[in-house]
Amino acid sequence: MPAASQEVPRPPLFGGRSIPNFLRRFWQKDALLVRAALPRFRGVMTARQLAALALRDDVESRLVVRDGTRWSLAHGPFRRADFAALPERNWTLLVQGVNLHSAAADALLRRFSFLPFARLDDVMVSLAAPGGGVGPHVDSYDVFLLQGAGRRRWRYGRQPDLALRPGLPLKILRRFVPQHDEVLGPGDMLYLPPSFAHDGTAIDACMTCSIGFRAPAANELATAFLDWLRDGLALPGRYADPDLRATGEPARIGRTMQRRCAQMLASIRWDRAGADRFLGAFLSEPKPTVFYTPPAPMLSRASFRAAARRRGVRLDRRSQLLYDDRQLYINGTALQWPASGAAALRRLANERALSPAAVAAATPAAFVLLYDWYRHGYLHPDAA
Repeated sequence: MPAASQEVPRPPLFGGRSIPNFLRRFWQKDALLVRAALPRFRGVMTARQLAALALRDDVESRLVVRDGTRWSLAHGPFRRADFAALPERNWTLLVQGVNLHSAAADALLRRFSFLPFARLDDVMVSLAAPGGGVGPHVDSYDVFLLQGAGRRRWRYGRQPDLALRPGLPLKILRRFVPQHDEVLGPGDMLYLPPSFAHDGTAIDACMTCSIGFRAPAANELATAFLDWLRDGLALPGRYADPDLRATGEPARIGRTMQRRCAQMLASIRWDRAGADRFLGAFLSEPKPTVFYTPPAPMLSRASFRAAARRRGVRLDRRSQLLYDDRQLYINGTALQWPASGAAALRRLANERALSPAAVAAATPAAFVLLYDWYRHGYLHPDAA
């Protein structure tokens, strides 16, 4: 496998097509193949670096091997011996959340910041031997498939029949009828809306970056909201029935008990402001494998101020800072806007960094938050 470049070039993503044109004509409507979307792009890391990530227990990884019509699926963390035992063909290593561990992958993800950060999910990188793939399938979210080193054949199209082959560890379509058949080389990109059937097969040893988007199912959102409500519940009182009478039907749940319990449950309240607060916390919540480490040694407030004014500050690439009209949300926590300094904090959220001049101009109230986030490991003085 050739070494991948660490540089993420910055020409337009859609060739001669504007972003508004892409959103109007293709986003969640139709597939789009873009040749040379990122010329000279060969990936965000080498095969060796990706394999090293798959050895870690704080990284989500999978290994898919096909042997004729048989498929196997294993979950990481892996051992080096697992890779040494792989055949020459027909396997794929998939590593999720590479943007959490690679500056180049994070820079690639931020190329898509013409879409809300709340919708961006992660960069998954797949390393495949010739013939490797995961079979024809559909995803429930939008995805940009950006080819790095090597070549991959993509067959794809709309498909009403989404029945799956039974007895497999992967969700592989039983009957796959592609409408398009294209080979992608380094820098080519394929956009697929949700539920477009697709099947990618490595022609050479290759690496592919998948930029995926968050699209929570209604049931997932509702379950998380109910959990959030539960965490804040503090209902007074306890069920009581001082007027209870003897019964000849002890198995019956009486209407009085039903009414009183329903009244207790009816005291659970939520409103639009609460729902918005939940959403901000939910969308900024870090991945389960993310843990923040306070800086060591930790700068004093004065030393941090001097460093930030000299170098600027940058959000940790694992941090998610979002906002709405009422509140800020950072890594699952909702905060009220400070009395002053909102402009600097909005800029930090949108650009993920503040220049030395912007830090120097930040109000004391905004600086209090910057220092607190530094103490938690959420942001750092920018590189010198």
